[in-house]
Amino acid sequence: MDVFNIITVFTAISFIAYGVNSFISNKMIMEFERWGLGKRRKQIGSVQLACGIGILIGLKLNLILIISSVILIIMMVVAVCVRIKIKDNISEILPALAYLILGIIILQQSI
Repeated sequence: MDVFNIITVFTAISFIAYGVNSFISNKMIMEFERWGLGKRRKQIGSVQLACGIGILIGLKLNLILIISSVILIIMMVVAVCVRIKIKDNISEILPALAYLILGIIILQQSI
């Protein structure tokens, strides 16, 4: 497996896990409240789950990979902005930045 596939599978599994945890994890439910997104938690979790699945499917269907990576990038830009707005420290912003970079890598390689 090459580096691109490793990055892609890692990112997809991460987003599937984040999506599932958005529904079942008390810690994630509290985080959504802290971010001011408690009422959007299920919608965001559903998009994260769909995005992760889309990235996996995208390994075989490139158009799906492109669409899913664009959605991932948009979500991560918003995540970084939300964390800056609520004045999170850099260590709390770094994971969103890392996934933003992974999304950009996936998109660049899929175009």
